[in-house]
Amino acid sequence: MKKLEIAAEEACPRADVFLCGKIDGYTRSSLKKLFENSCVFVNGKDAKPSQCINCGDEIEVTLPDAAEYSVKAENIPIEIVYEDKSLAVVNKPQGMTVHMGNGNTEGTLVNALLYRLESLSGINGVIRPGIVHRIDKDTSGLLVVAKNDAAHLALSRQIEEKTCRRTYLALLEGNLKTDAGTVTTYIGRDMSDRIKMAVVEPGKGKLAVTDYKVVKRYKQNYTLCRFDLHTGRTHQIRVHAKYLCHPVVGDPVYGVKKCKFKLNGQLLHAWRLTFTHPVTGEIMSFEAPLPDYFTEVLSKLNEI
Repeated sequence: MKKLEIAAEEACPRADVFLCGKIDGYTRSSLKKLFENSCVFVNGKDAKPSQCINCGDEIEVTLPDAAEYSVKAENIPIEIVYEDKSLAVVNKPQGMTVHMGNGNTEGTLVNALLYRLESLSGINGVIRPGIVHRIDKDTSGLLVVAKNDAAHLALSRQIEEKTCRRTYLALLEGNLKTDAGTVTTYIGRDMSDRIKMAVVEPGKGKLAVTDYKVVKRYKQNYTLCRFDLHTGRTHQIRVHAKYLCHPVVGDPVYGVKKCKFKLNGQLLHAWRLTFTHPVTGEIMSFEAPLPDYFTEVLSKLNEI
């Protein structure tokens, strides 16, 4: 355990924002656990993340000892599109969970990364080493993985500031009325089914913004659509596709009950990923081709 004592030399509207700039290796999301575990005190009193910091306040933070990885390395084949000393870009296959949770202790992307890479960032703890952002188990495509904490912080900041661009391709049920548009809603837990997410009223969820653009229309009443994320909410594209009344083909949660194709999950693919390299400052962009099961479905359809 390590204790830090910080004297506030200026005011700040939030305690978590104040500490984010004072403690190396901690993001606002990782600081949240410190507040939840009563590791942050302001003027001797247990503090909240939203608490205002005034000039002259005395802040005491107890930092837990770094934990060793509790997830075992597994020799699982994964496609590494790019790798250097700071990061790696991975093309995740459909059916692979990103990290341990909900009973998944083996066969995850993290298990594979621990075997393939010599190091991973530790900011996200022992269960999610290196994981900067996630995609659903049955969604395929690109993720960037951090190999050290400095890279992790820089990449997370890009996602928060919306300078990291994530573009998806999806086959949707039906034909969209418009060729392009933007969906802006709030997304939160579905009150009738807590496993699902749903569009909710402001104040009951988080802001979610998605751009969409039609790529191709098919005679059999399907639309290949491109989605660009401005935010990264759980199941965001799948929920917004349903909100448009055109769910993703093969989606077992938000899609139609009877799918005409034999699929193991939704036809949703993280196609393009663009970000700034945390060390060199270079703009890096990667594309992953659609997987075979996706292109096989498209080959059966006739373009309008």
